Amino acid sequence: MRTAALSTMSTILSVDPLSFPFATDSPFLFGVHHDDRYPKGNAKMGPDASLRGHSIGADFGNPAGWSMYHGEGGVPGFPQHPHRGFETITVTVRGFIDHADSLGAAGRFGDGDVQWMTAGAGISHAEMFPCLAQTEENRLELFQIWLNLPRAKKMSPPHFKMFWGEDIPSIEADGVTAKLIAGSAPGFEKQALAPPPDSYASDPNSSLLVMTIKLEPRKCYTIAGASGSGKIHRNLYFYADGSATVDGTKVVGRKRVKVDASADLRLEAGDAPVGVLVLQGRDLEEPVMQHGPFVGCTSADIRKAFTDYQQTGFGGWPWPDVGVVHAREEQRFALFPDGTKETRPRRETK
Repeated sequence: MRTAALSTMSTILSVDPLSFPFATDSPFLFGVHHDDRYPKGNAKMGPDASLRGHSIGADFGNPAGWSMYHGEGGVPGFPQHPHRGFETITVTVRGFIDHADSLGAAGRFGDGDVQWMTAGAGISHAEMFPCLAQTEENRLELFQIWLNLPRAKKMSPPHFKMFWGEDIPSIEADGVTAKLIAGSAPGFEKQALAPPPDSYASDPNSSLLVMTIKLEPRKCYTIAGASGSGKIHRNLYFYADGSATVDGTKVVGRKRVKVDASADLRLEAGDAPVGVLVLQGRDLEEPVMQHGPFVGCTSADIRKAFTDYQQTGFGGWPWPDVGVVHAREEQRFALFPDGTKETRPRRETK
């Protein structure tokens, strides 16, 4: 239900309660914010606490303040599962994720890193949430965004890419922290890192923008209006308690704010810090058919996805476990399908 009646002259088109998952507009399919305060970790990197009340496979939004999701072997997360026809963008704020996939790629990332994965023709992967700290809380906060692929790219080769947090363009000044994950925005000294080659974000006409903004109390930031033609959607997701003023309209609590993408937009925090996820892009204006982890343009596409996965497993599963968790002592790393490995030390994130 819409929470505010808005002037026809306003750049704000609607203000709605933030749903789980987020409501999105094309080219985005899905968005979700996870914030789990896991207890200290045990020897197996699971929560050192009773799992009573945690229904594995259906454990979402647990009142304990942390969820096991589909956790395997006592570790929370999402064991092996397939995708086809779109991309996942996993934006971490704090905590760590262990990745493994059917391409033979693997990694550990977190504390501000971003993983961008093109599922394309099909991939299976696992996303597990190891509780690495054994003497203190293991907080995990992240966004996962599903970005659709254009019809012509839906069967592109799967691709796995890491954006290390220290390489992502950012602004940190005067109570404003902004991170540019995709697209362009004024005020950043560097351009956004290159997305995967078959991503819709690689199309210069996509008008795609993915960024996070944190404002300290009473601090301001202006998002520039989008350039480009076609139907461009821009949504702001306020994912924490607090209040802000958006183009003169007060927004309180967790809200989705849909705005006119062509207009400059001034944000000002209220008496408490606020966090915002910005998703913007030009509408693909193509039919969308989705069934669970598979996305196509027709019901025939979905039937074929199920058949292909049953017959091929999208390349099989080269790992000994469906819920792969890497050694506790591993730093941040990315192991790519060609065998090359990048390693980065763990870091603290503001």
